Amino acid sequence: MTQSFFQSFILLLLVTDPFGNIPLFVSALKQVAPERRARVVVRECGIAFVLLLIFMFFGHYFLAALKLSEISLRIGGGVILFLIALRMVFPQPGGIFGSSDTDKNVEPYIVPLAIPALAGPSALVTVLLFSSQGQMAIGWYVAVLSLVALSWLAVLLSAERLQRVLGPQLITAFERLMGLILTAISIEMLLGGIKAYVTAFQVTQ
Repeated sequence: MTQSFFQSFILLLLVTDPFGNIPLFVSALKQVAPERRARVVVRECGIAFVLLLIFMFFGHYFLAALKLSEISLRIGGGVILFLIALRMVFPQPGGIFGSSDTDKNVEPYIVPLAIPALAGPSALVTVLLFSSQGQMAIGWYVAVLSLVALSWLAVLLSAERLQRVLGPQLITAFERLMGLILTAISIEMLLGGIKAYVTAFQVTQ
């Protein structure tokens, strides 16, 4: 169980990519008063946490309502994670989620910081997989999500300082490394889904 806990933590941390989101948060908070920035970060992290928690608890109902199988979710999730990983390995001006332009006169709220920067499609698919696979008790997955959320806070509350100390080049290099790891995880998920589909198809024949 310890291995599953650690693997789940690493997967969700890589998917939400707090280090890769440092430039986005710094840019989005430039027009926010310095005394408000920490509150905005905590609020956006809280919104993302609650959304992912809802998907984790009610994910199986969501799958049942849409008549989606775990196999299709694993394959689709693997594809999405792979595409996100590619954008991490080969950074683009708009970031891994595309353009992140915001109104400079408005304090960012939910979009783009909570969604899709933290609770994006890949993160939602990941927590849905947690709830559908059930390799651990749901309480352990809540603990995983809580630790990941604390990691967001630790990184993003120090975003400006980290960007100054590490510099954009080192942050980009670290994001590429995380992208390489996520690529391997996404391929493993995709192959696992294909293998499960082939096995299920052979059984029905």
